[in-house]
Amino acid sequence: MNKLSPLRPQFWQQFFSDIGKDIVAVSIPLFRIMIPIIILVKVLQELGLIDVLGMLIAPLMATLGLPEEIGMVWAITLVVNFYAGLLVMFSLLDPSSLSTAQMTLIGVLMLIGHSIPLEGKIAQATGVRMRSVVLFRTLGGYLFAWLLHQWFSYSGNLQEPVQMAWQPQPVPAGLLPWAQAQVESLFAMFLIITVLMTLLKIIKLIGIEKLIQWALRPFLKIMGIGKEATNITLIGITLGIGFGGGILIKEAKTGNINKKDIFAAVTLLGFCHSIIEDTIVIMLVGANLTAILWGRIAFSIVMTWMMVQYYDWVSEQTRDKYLIRQHG
Repeated sequence: MNKLSPLRPQFWQQFFSDIGKDIVAVSIPLFRIMIPIIILVKVLQELGLIDVLGMLIAPLMATLGLPEEIGMVWAITLVVNFYAGLLVMFSLLDPSSLSTAQMTLIGVLMLIGHSIPLEGKIAQATGVRMRSVVLFRTLGGYLFAWLLHQWFSYSGNLQEPVQMAWQPQPVPAGLLPWAQAQVESLFAMFLIITVLMTLLKIIKLIGIEKLIQWALRPFLKIMGIGKEATNITLIGITLGIGFGGGILIKEAKTGNINKKDIFAAVTLLGFCHSIIEDTIVIMLVGANLTAILWGRIAFSIVMTWMMVQYYDWVSEQTRDKYLIRQHG
């Protein structure tokens, strides 16, 4: 396409044809993963199996200075998403009884550990092992919350009652409203993918892609992420794993990004993704912005660096068994 002049109709025919192929290549595999997982999670929720997970987690919350009810909240968040978790929290206890420190701890648990079946399956489609995703996101979320709890307890910071600017509205009961919400969500995701693939094609065409890679290279090099994964990582950090992961799946299939870069990018996105929307939501329910934004970014960089060091240290056999398989 680059050999054709933009003044020729063939250039634009090829341009839009390539975009269409990219949209299909990203959307179809992503939706094939998402739709069955969304249905499965709903079934688990209706059967009450998520409640069992909540009861198992509940005693662990005491080590973070949180009420046992937050165990159920995090269980719902881990399996469904943090909007569902927030709804459960508002139904189980009076959030005004919490301190800002406690709400911040709940926030970081939710921001790192949420939607594990869905986002884990997306990560798995890139080659990263599901067991790796489950471990580093659940244990990582707990570790970050525990570290913050130690600091808040030592310093006495953020002990004032939480101030909330927003709380989620309950979703109407019944399968039909639920199904309608899922269809609307998938359609919105398709529209965003269309816009993203068009923008990626444009920035590659006019040379901005190389400028972005150059600007982010020092930051990503610390974590062992190569330049080929720069744009995808940026999309995932700002918009979420669904979008960044969807493009990663496509690139992994074509072999354009090596295994180490995929593992590093997926690890970083597991700790730190959708950093605009998710951060704003958790901040509005009273969490401390510095901790949930800058603290999470710093924690994500350190943890990703450590995971990449471990990746380099272990044998290829161990990597393939526990961390990331060869795609296909």
